[in-house]
Amino acid sequence: MNDNRKDFLKMSIKDAFFQPRVLIVDDEVRIQKVCRRLLAEEGCDVESAENGIKGLKMIKEKHFDIILLDLMMPGISGLEVLPDIKAHHPDTVVIVITGYATLEHSIETMKKGAFDFLAKPFSPQELRIVISKAIEFIRTLQDIATEKSRMRVMINTLSNGVLTTDNQKQIALANPAFLKMIGCRKTSVIGHKVSEFIKDSKLLDMIDQAIHQSEEIFTEITDEIDMTLSKDEETMTIGIRCIPFRDRLNRNLGSITVFNDVTALKKIDQLKSNFVSMVAHEIKSPLNSILMQLKVVLDGLAGELTEKQKEILQRSSDRIKSLTTLSSELLDLSKIESGLINQEREELNLIELINGLVEFYRDKAASKSIILTVEKTKKEIRMMGNRTNIEEVVSNLISNAIRYSPNGGTITVLADEKSDCAKIMVSDTGIGIPKDDLNHIFDRFFRVKNETTRYINGTGLGLSIVKSIVDAHHGTIEVESEVNKGTCFSIYFPKSEYKI
Repeated sequence: MNDNRKDFLKMSIKDAFFQPRVLIVDDEVRIQKVCRRLLAEEGCDVESAENGIKGLKMIKEKHFDIILLDLMMPGISGLEVLPDIKAHHPDTVVIVITGYATLEHSIETMKKGAFDFLAKPFSPQELRIVISKAIEFIRTLQDIATEKSRMRVMINTLSNGVLTTDNQKQIALANPAFLKMIGCRKTSVIGHKVSEFIKDSKLLDMIDQAIHQSEEIFTEITDEIDMTLSKDEETMTIGIRCIPFRDRLNRNLGSITVFNDVTALKKIDQLKSNFVSMVAHEIKSPLNSILMQLKVVLDGLAGELTEKQKEILQRSSDRIKSLTTLSSELLDLSKIESGLINQEREELNLIELINGLVEFYRDKAASKSIILTVEKTKKEIRMMGNRTNIEEVVSNLISNAIRYSPNGGTITVLADEKSDCAKIMVSDTGIGIPKDDLNHIFDRFFRVKNETTRYINGTGLGLSIVKSIVDAHHGTIEVESEVNKGTCFSIYFPKSEYKI
């Protein structure tokens, strides 16, 4: 064996994240001494037992990470000791050593839980190899256990309820927040049918839909339900998101359901809705009436108008239209920020989405001799999102680019894919944004004010709506701009992984 291989073996033992505790159970004193000396030199904590009875007594008193077990010993054989070892310490790695190595012995020991088989006589290097493999196996088990523990702690501390099931609708995980929401005082619900604890037919149907969703589609099912824990308690409004959980072959393994208590937000939303209804009735309707009357006058049905009169009335009409647009956009913004409209998310193809929107705005861009193009990257880029919202984001950025670009400019739209995110970019060769204003462009009602923008209509809410939608999808938005050279908006959405 070459030096590099030897160095690797030594490193895999000595650089282990723990000091391996090894027990040698063998009736040959020579084997005990050789193994003890070699493994001690490699950094292991080594003990030995001269027979199976003493070995069993030692493993009942303390835990050993690795046990070297002789198969043939007087009194009690290794085959009889092995089941007891696995019963007391199932995570202990057992390596069988024997001078009577046969295929039958190998199969029998593996059936009873042995990790590997080492035939006598063996060289020091062969021992190092098998011990290194054992340590690597323990390391992998420890990593898995640590990750499971970390995920369990994280999920159990969430304020949202989390429920996962297998494809037979048996509970695989249920955090304390979920158990509290359904009024369940049991702490051990894993393995039970969901229907034992959830009686709401709508929720059970959502889980059923997620589990039986076809491989061709992947859709997040959302809804709201009202739950009452007892007669004395107030009804809770719970927002629910349910998705299928799949393996790498796209087979449904079960479902993941997240429960969000939106009772307080629902009350606030109701107050907002009442206020908006009042605004719509008291302000919007009269504004629409005024617009109709102005149109009658501008069309000349109430008499001839001078050019100056037409100009003044047209300005008034435009201002009133801005007010009606403002009230509509305020309503949209409050709905998005409240998070109460349970927007269903589905798997979107961003390439298809932006191609459709670019075609929609092509005529508007052409009216200003602006070249509107899509930069080709891939045939499809997929993300989980609400189609209406993502279309609104891209539409807003494209329309802004057209509005703030001079005649003869260029606008480029693209969708791209990174290792951990999906990207949408809209860049233009427009008037740009001053450096001092970049930190404020997502503020409500903020508009860049200078000689160039004073004649461009807008409410100052478009980019606020864009940012709210991006935030609701757990994304980020960045902007780069230079005055008189152009602006580039880049949006990054995390890839939603529901597979293992």
